Amino acid sequence: MIKILVQRDNFDIGVETTEIAKLGGGALASFIGQVRADNGLHTLELEHYPAMTEKSLYAIAEHAKAHWNLHAITIIHRVGPLSVGDNIVLVITGSDHRQAAIDACSYAMDQLKTVAPFWKKEQFDNGRSEWVQERQSDLQAAKNWDD
Repeated sequence: MIKILVQRDNFDIGVETTEIAKLGGGALASFIGQVRADNGLHTLELEHYPAMTEKSLYAIAEHAKAHWNLHAITIIHRVGPLSVGDNIVLVITGSDHRQAAIDACSYAMDQLKTVAPFWKKEQFDNGRSEWVQERQSDLQAAKNWDD
């Protein structure tokens, strides 16, 4: 099972985890990304092109599912304006084995940070705003999966 959602609404972590757990794999791994309070940040605005984004997320999920023999992978990514503490992204992987679930979850997150076409604009308390730039550390983490 591959589940990909790009949405404005929040997600229910319990519902999503239960959905994968019902498949009986025995190992679940998850990651929840939230808006952090850095340097007076008050809003993070996420933009995307729907068809392009969903295709990219599906490709990430397909690769993870095939490479780590997953029973399921869910990727939910939010768009629109988000406040400090709001959920941004959820990745859940289900497999027969713990390490496969963990590795596939990490892989998916590293790809989401570098390959998925999202544009993020930070808005700060002082009125300043700026587009988030790629980080070298994120690029290196994604590249490490190529080896």
